[in-house]
Amino acid sequence: MDRLDQLRSFLRVAELGSFTAAAEQLGLPKASVSLAVQRLEAEVGVQLLHRTTRRVRLSADGAQFQQRARDLLDDMEDLQGMFRRDTGQLKGRLRVDMSSGLARQLVIPHLPAFLARHPGLELELSGTDRRVDLVREGFDCVLRVGTLDDNTLVARPLGVMHIVNCASPGYLAERGVPHVLADLASHALVHYVGTLGQRSPGFEYHDGQAYRTLPMRGAITVNSGEAYSAAALAGLGIIQVPRLGARHALAAGTLVEVLPDCVAEPMPVTLLYAQRRHLPRRVAAFMEWVAALLTPELQRRD
Repeated sequence: MDRLDQLRSFLRVAELGSFTAAAEQLGLPKASVSLAVQRLEAEVGVQLLHRTTRRVRLSADGAQFQQRARDLLDDMEDLQGMFRRDTGQLKGRLRVDMSSGLARQLVIPHLPAFLARHPGLELELSGTDRRVDLVREGFDCVLRVGTLDDNTLVARPLGVMHIVNCASPGYLAERGVPHVLADLASHALVHYVGTLGQRSPGFEYHDGQAYRTLPMRGAITVNSGEAYSAAALAGLGIIQVPRLGARHALAAGTLVEVLPDCVAEPMPVTLLYAQRRHLPRRVAAFMEWVAALLTPELQRRD
């Protein structure tokens, strides 16, 4: 049994939690599957599976190894099929990351159609507002909103999202509607930071020459986009968010735009992926789909 067959045996045992069930699905004797996993463990030098009389489960090292092994087999299948005429049959696992807002509002509602076209794909979608480590955490691609800070990755710019200042009708009824920057002295800002404990720069605006920040008071600081919008809806202060993400609330009247001439710098939207000579077809197909989905919703950068 060659190395790839050993990996297939290990993955099937890990998925099913049973050597017997894995052997049945692979059409092999149980002893052959067990020997394949033993040899693989001997070669990598760690115990990949914990075995008891009742069950088989992954060790901590085995869980990490499982992810890399699955990626390797997916890449091998992609390599073997790169010259096939039936290019629509994509297989394997995709691990992608994007902000929770983009995932909930734009990407997930359209996923059923994408996965229906590619039933052989399995998608792991991370919807988080933190900056993930694409390489270390094993992501195939990342859809990032905001400035880039890693030049070791391949960047595909998709466009920018324009920013809008808004607050709830209840908040504005209590505090008044600001018309000029000086009015913000009597207002509160919902502060957003990447990590709690950091200091928010304040209200961002363009003064005609450059983007500036105006320190503002505010009783709440959050570190997620969902909490940021929720705080504004609850009447806790003014927020500065992409118009794309606030459009439904603005249309419904649950948020109201203020200071339209004093907005923050547009936020770039970028697809990031690791430098590879041959990008797996499943990754390329997903990125093309995401780009086609988002580009009409974004503005070109001037």
